[in-house]
Order: sequence, then C-alpha cells, then structure tokens
Amino acid sequence: MKKYAALLLAGMMALSLAACGGSSNSTTAPKAEDTSANANAGEAVTTGEAEAASATDAAAAVTTVSNGELHMATNAAFPPYEMSADDGGYEGIDVEVAELIAQKLGLTLVVDDMEFGSVITSVQSGKEDIAMAGLTVNEERKKNIDFTDSYAKGVQVIIVPEDSDIQTAADLGNNKMIGCQQGTTGSIYCQDDYGEDKVTDYTNGAMAIEALKAGKVDAVVIDSEPAKQFVAKNEGLKILDTSYVEEDYAIGVSKDNPALCEAINSALNELIADGSVQQIIDKYINANE
Repeated sequence: MKKYAALLLAGMMALSLAACGGSSNSTTAPKAEDTSANANAGEAVTTGEAEAASATDAAAAVTTVSNGELHMATNAAFPPYEMSADDGGYEGIDVEVAELIAQKLGLTLVVDDMEFGSVITSVQSGKEDIAMAGLTVNEERKKNIDFTDSYAKGVQVIIVPEDSDIQTAADLGNNKMIGCQQGTTGSIYCQDDYGEDKVTDYTNGAMAIEALKAGKVDAVVIDSEPAKQFVAKNEGLKILDTSYVEEDYAIGVSKDNPALCEAINSALNELIADGSVQQIIDKYINANE
C-alpha cells in the first residue's frame, strides 16, 4: 500500500478532467486567474487564502439534502475506510476525509450507515448527498452517479485458506467458488471472469470470510486493506501475493447536483494538495505497515 500512497499526489491531480462529468476545473481555474490579478495589483494573497476562497465560493451555490448538513452514505463494515467507533459513531479514512470536506464547505457531516447495495442508489435517488464506502470507479457506476477525482488506490486481493491449492487469480477458474461482498466491483469482476454461478455474494466482507472458514466458498475477493484486517483476526487464512484488480477510490455524487460535485471536488483537491488526505491515509494504513 505504501507504493500507492507515494504516488497519490501525482496521480490524483492528473485525473481531474474526468471528474464531475468533466467539469471539475470550472471552479478552480478562475480562482487562479483572480489570484494572479490580485498579486499584480500589489495585494498579498497567499496560496492558502486562495484555496480557502475557492472552497468557500464553491460551497456558496451548493444544495444538500438537509440544509447545513452533508449526508454521507456508507457501509461501516469496511475497515480502515469506514467502521464503527467505540463511542457509537463512525471512524476511518473516508469518514475523516468527508469531515474535512464538510468543514471546508461550512457544513456538518452526518454519516448514514446502510447496506453497501444501498449506498449508490441512496445518492442516485436524492436521499443522500455523497457516497463514500471504499467506493471504486467503474463505467457501470458512472452511468448512475458522478464521481470526484480519486483520492486513494484500491487493490482487489484474494483470500484463501493457508492450505489452499489456489496460487493465482487464474486458479479461480478451476471450478472454484468465490465469495464477495454484494454490489462491490470485486463481485462484478469475478462474475465477468468466472461466471455468475461461481460467485456467492454476502451482505458484508465479514460474512464472506465466515463462509470461507466454513468451506462454503474456496476464496474471497475483497479490497486489500479490509483483507489484511480479516486475515489478522482469522487464523488459518492468507492473502495471495498477486493482486486481482487495481482501482481508484472516489466520492460519488448525484448527477442531478453538479454544483455539489464541483464544490466537493474543489475542497478534495485542496486537501490532497496540502497533504491532509495523505496524513489521514498514513494514520490508518502506512503507520501500521
């Protein structure tokens, strides 16, 4: 995961043209021109002030589900991106990134936990403002919701029993049963590669792991970071050395609310640029590597 974190700042900005339906630059480019003009006029405008103004201006025109609040749809069973906290609330990479975005937009973050299969549809239907649930970008999802720029990398890996004869992803094609979390890209890819009859979907990753331990499936395909935690807590399991698929995590926003998507994208890019996103990733992942 460290190599992905090291590439984060370089890679995230390069993806900005594709975010929010290709309109992510509409709020940031004018700000750069305004800052330059002010500087030529002798005004002392710092980069930090310009960035803050960018997010503030973007926030001024946004509409959210509930006035003054930013509602985040998630599935809090995906550590370290989102999980239940000891105080009854929620914590994780996505939660902390969303909190900083909400602060920049002058909003209060409200985290709404639900089954993963409802995360995208809740945003699509206008019940939630954003989807953050270790949500990876693919063409099918882009038909239903818009995405911001990417803020992290996801790697789909394969979990098997330590004595399994499965050594690579290719071995999954040898009449193996695969467990996945319902609605995830891991499930989609496995169904495409090995057939729907070879994939069993479960409500969450923990249930898929229990099925693996019980011998109901031969392998589980899931994102690398929760996979590490599942394997650490369940003796007799291992992660194969070879990855299955590499993906980008991004924030999902309704296609009916492009102004919100642009405002969130502006705030997100500021948080990437100033190192805040990387610090959060390091807190939950790299510091423990």
